[in-house]
Amino acid sequence: MRKLTAVAFFLGSIASAQAMPLAPVATAPNANVIQVAGGCGIGWHRGPYGGCLRNYANPGAHACPRGYHIGPYGGCRGNGR
Repeated sequence: MRKLTAVAFFLGSIASAQAMPLAPVATAPNANVIQVAGGCGIGWHRGPYGGCLRNYANPGAHACPRGYHIGPYGGCRGNGR
């Protein structure tokens, strides 16, 4: 009985190998969707409370010194220390 079960399992696993496609299905990009960066525009991102904040690419242009970040009301706060 064990041999019959093992043979049935083996044959069943061979027959089910056709379920996986050989190549991925290519989907066309949706032309009706326009991707935006959080709705804030170029150079800006969404803040923790939903407002738009400026992205600073130049470290010298940061509003706060190194080791600090802009807090909830716009003031500089320490980074977790």
